[in-house]
Amino acid sequence: MACLFIFVDGVGIGPADPARNPLARAAFLLSQFEDGSGTPLPAEGRIDALDAALGIPGRPQSATGHTSILTGENAPAILGHHLLGFPNERLRALLTERSIFTRLAALGRPARFLNAYPVAYLDALGLPHAPLEGHGEPGLPEKVKRLRPAAAPFAFAAAGGRLATFDDVRAGRALTHDLTGELPRRRGLPLPDRSPEEAADIALREAGGADFTLFDFFLTDDAGHARSFELAAAALQPLDAFLRRLASRLPTGLSLFVTSDHGNVEDLSSRNHTLAKVPLLRFGPAAAWPAPERIDGLLPLFLRAAGAAG
Repeated sequence: MACLFIFVDGVGIGPADPARNPLARAAFLLSQFEDGSGTPLPAEGRIDALDAALGIPGRPQSATGHTSILTGENAPAILGHHLLGFPNERLRALLTERSIFTRLAALGRPARFLNAYPVAYLDALGLPHAPLEGHGEPGLPEKVKRLRPAAAPFAFAAAGGRLATFDDVRAGRALTHDLTGELPRRRGLPLPDRSPEEAADIALREAGGADFTLFDFFLTDDAGHARSFELAAAALQPLDAFLRRLASRLPTGLSLFVTSDHGNVEDLSSRNHTLAKVPLLRFGPAAAWPAPERIDGLLPLFLRAAGAAG
């Protein structure tokens, strides 16, 4: 039993209107619509719709949404509001105490976080990583906003994990945030040119050595905030190829989950997050289990898929 979770930031179940929704312009696996139509899933996958607002007024936001998914707690209810961006001190404490990484570490169960980061960025955040070997990287610009860690890397590090660097990407142990390495290569970083399918093969191989594995894809949310159909297509096309490869090559006993924290890219008539429900795609053993109604109900499924429930 093992669990592979692909977190896709800022994707909701929106209108089947290609004038507003880039997901309506192609048959992506995440092309699921509020009228009940959408792309059928391969490999006996299952689609559900999850509430991301969690009973709190206002638009769902990333800090509270990510924290709710990773801890199983209603983070906006704890704060009394949705919190955008990065977790504050109270949410960081919750992630430290209650995240799935912390729970698995307490049981001695291995977990992986597949995203790799520049060393200068991790050093600025104070997050642990392996030393960089043999490849120089540019430092951070002198004028840079105060950096704060996102929920997933913070939770992984708080549970004793060591974050991946671009050396891990070169060694085939981790992935760049865009899957292919194209965006960091544009910045002059010496990284391999990988197809989305090759990235999926790496994810499956790494997931085979852990009970729980997470990859965080956030270019979809960036495209939504930019209200850009071009950026949306550039994010969704490789992501879809990646997801299709994962589903088609999923080994026996590995459950694959794909979901989001809030809507955004499904409605480019606004640059804001939406109140849309978010899609939950499941493949493997977990596809047969009852689904939660809200994003804060995902944790028990993750633990069950990881063989760590109860």
